[in-house]
Amino acid sequence: MIVLGIETSCDETGIAIYDGHNNKLLANALYSQIALHAEYGGVVPELASRDHVAKLIPLVKEALFEANLSLSDIEAVAYTAMPGLVGALMVGAAFAKSLAFMLEIPAVAIHHLEGHLLAPLLSNDNAPEYPYIALLVSGGHTQLIQVDAFAEYTLLGESIDDAAGEAFDKTAKMLGLPYPGGPHLAKLAETGRKGVFHFPRPMCDRPGLDFSFSGLKTAVLNAWEDQQEKSLAVKADVAFAFQEAVIDTIVIKCKRALKETNIKRLVVAGGVSANKHLRESLEALAQKNGFEVFYPPLEYCTDNGAMIAIAGAYRLAHGERDKGNEIHVKPRAPLSQS
Repeated sequence: MIVLGIETSCDETGIAIYDGHNNKLLANALYSQIALHAEYGGVVPELASRDHVAKLIPLVKEALFEANLSLSDIEAVAYTAMPGLVGALMVGAAFAKSLAFMLEIPAVAIHHLEGHLLAPLLSNDNAPEYPYIALLVSGGHTQLIQVDAFAEYTLLGESIDDAAGEAFDKTAKMLGLPYPGGPHLAKLAETGRKGVFHFPRPMCDRPGLDFSFSGLKTAVLNAWEDQQEKSLAVKADVAFAFQEAVIDTIVIKCKRALKETNIKRLVVAGGVSANKHLRESLEALAQKNGFEVFYPPLEYCTDNGAMIAIAGAYRLAHGERDKGNEIHVKPRAPLSQS
């Protein structure tokens, strides 16, 4: 099927067209609301919802033009139904269901995290085979999931408080860095010095695959407030040590998950998967321990319509589709509800 994918779970409006017949992405249009939310230092849900309303139709037109298709060529619509900001989800879901009703084609609800799980499959040159361990690491989620086949997911561990990306953003705000803070902190860390500060590697001294980053964030705050001289150089040293602690923790947990399951493939997805230091650390771990590591193409690490379109194509190929015209979205939902 030719599937139109719609992503509106937070602050990116994503529209993509995926050809399920030939396993090929035909178009991908994305609008980020970073500038809209920057003056508030974070996402304002009401503004996010309104902006999705304004951007959906222009982005659909852009994607159709890129794919050299007309609206009548679309055979199904996939949309993010969970989890996310409920107002933003409602905008995308209502648009998707209305479009499907008008065109008399099926619609299918997609779990946002399943989209991230399948995003590496958008790279036809280096797509992973099943089974694999997936590390979903973003502003809203830090999870380790065993993927045995499509729609066969087992949660191995997750953050019990802040997600890794959330900890990046909050620590960056603490240091006075611009929104969105995570990428700014990672860039600043490149100029920091190793060994000036040392922060804990949370929950690595005990069994299990869960994560916790709130205590690490507090340790950074205490160290920063203790500094008499809050220069850019000191800020960079703090950023370096924080990033090192987060990434070391993630690497330790990934190594543990691969060893416990005896699986030799690791897939890394979500916005934080674009972090350069994380990729270098996981590549080094892979070479040392004899496993493969896969990532989505950089443009598909953050939220996008392409991952929803490919997830929709897979769901539709398995005979799934919405029943009726009711709209159901969930701000929180485990992957087991996909």
